[in-house]
Amino acid sequence: MEHKKETKDELRRRIGDTAYDVTQNAGSEMPFTGKHNSTKDKGTFKCMVCGQELFDSKTKFDSGSGWPSFYDAYKPDSVKLLPDGSHFSHRTEVRCNKCDAHLGHVFDDAIDQPTQKRFCINSVALDFKKEQ
Repeated sequence: MEHKKETKDELRRRIGDTAYDVTQNAGSEMPFTGKHNSTKDKGTFKCMVCGQELFDSKTKFDSGSGWPSFYDAYKPDSVKLLPDGSHFSHRTEVRCNKCDAHLGHVFDDAIDQPTQKRFCINSVALDFKKEQ
C-alpha cells in the first residue's frame, strides 16, 4: 500500500502553526516556553514531523539556555548537521535526517558533557515517548 504524502496544509493542521514554522521554516520558539525544556522523564525524543528517534533522555541535560539540550543524538545518522550563516553568525543547524525538519542548532560549548556538544533543540520539533 502506497503512503500518501501530506500537503503543507495537512502538516500544519497536524503539528500546529508554531511547530510548522520551526520545522519547515527554520524558526525558533521563545526560550523557556517549550514543553520539553524541563522534561526529566526517561524516554525517547522523536521528530514531531516523521517520528524518527532523535535523542535519548539519558543524554538530556540542563544547559540553562531555555531549550532542551542533549549531548548526543540517538544514533549517528538520526540527525544531519549543516552550516548555518543566518543572522550574521556561523552556527551548525540540526535537521532530522529522515524528513529534513529543522530542529535547532548544535554548539561545542558543553565542556562538562561527554561529547562537549550541546544540541539546542526546539521543544515544538519534538514528540516524547515515555519509557514504560
